Amino acid sequence: MVKIVNKNSQKLSFVVHKHFASHLHFDLRLELDGVLKSWALPKGPTINPQQKKLAVMVEDHPLEYINFEGIIPDGSYGAGQVYIWDNGFYSALNAATLEDNINILREGLSNGHLIILMEGNLLKGEFTLVRLKKASTNDWLFIKKNDEYASDIDITQIKAPHEP
Repeated sequence: MVKIVNKNSQKLSFVVHKHFASHLHFDLRLELDGVLKSWALPKGPTINPQQKKLAVMVEDHPLEYINFEGIIPDGSYGAGQVYIWDNGFYSALNAATLEDNINILREGLSNGHLIILMEGNLLKGEFTLVRLKKASTNDWLFIKKNDEYASDIDITQIKAPHEP
């Protein structure tokens, strides 16, 4: 069953996949407009505001991927083991309604600057996704705001719940 946004809330769903493909990386996926807007995080996410993590925007994924865990078969794009590392809800900063949230997020994607509040098991609080101006249009930075959830621990060392 697909985890769909709670229509009584301004929040949307997100998932972070830990992806053991040719190289270990993490995939950040944000529900918006019936798809998952997706970024590959080659070195994983951070909750340390002093670190800026590269986030490479990739093609949108179907909403059904929000619950995917398993093996992508050899010969397929992204072949390897995928675990749900974190998931929860997110919203745009200062969104009062679901409609506000969606409009602010669409505008942020278009402008290359998203400020989101994440309510996951590991990723909590305020984060920014900002598109790099002097690089590929797919290159963004994922940055943690210095809030009560910030820490200098390396959360990429935390295993996914079903990871051996």
